[in-house]
Amino acid sequence: MGVDRGELDRRLERFRETARKAGVRLTHQRLEIFREVASSIEHPAVEAVFRAVQARISTVSLDTVYRTLWMLEDLGLITTLGPRRGVARFDANLRPHHHFVCIRCGLARDFENPAFDSLGVPGAVKQYGDVVNTRVEIRGVCRACSRGATGRTRPSVNRKPGQVRRTKLADQK
Repeated sequence: MGVDRGELDRRLERFRETARKAGVRLTHQRLEIFREVASSIEHPAVEAVFRAVQARISTVSLDTVYRTLWMLEDLGLITTLGPRRGVARFDANLRPHHHFVCIRCGLARDFENPAFDSLGVPGAVKQYGDVVNTRVEIRGVCRACSRGATGRTRPSVNRKPGQVRRTKLADQK
């Protein structure tokens, strides 16, 4: 089971239009990588995308899949779940709390919000399994990055997988 054909067509058209506006070449490999994510309801990991696309295009490399997925995320065509750019983050604060994460530098800060704590889990979620806990992750641009010279709200398309912009600790206070 996957995304219905009409929705997939809309996603593919948005990809083509966004790529054209951004001046990004629409290659066969990029199209197939996007199609794999856009047609799935599984939120596939990069390795699953690689295996599926490699079955159709034997010459595609894992590096190409990584670079393309990050480019698609930078263009706002896909989002990521879980750790940012493959870096696991750990938190010893076990009290109910939520996180603000900077999409540029990776700064992560805790915050508390009783309204978020009291949000009920939708009944539809029960079909997937038992909920153990919930937390909200808000992604944005931290103050230090907002003061930066580029003025962009998304990470660089040319950044390599796993590479994040480092900031001085003083900039994060």
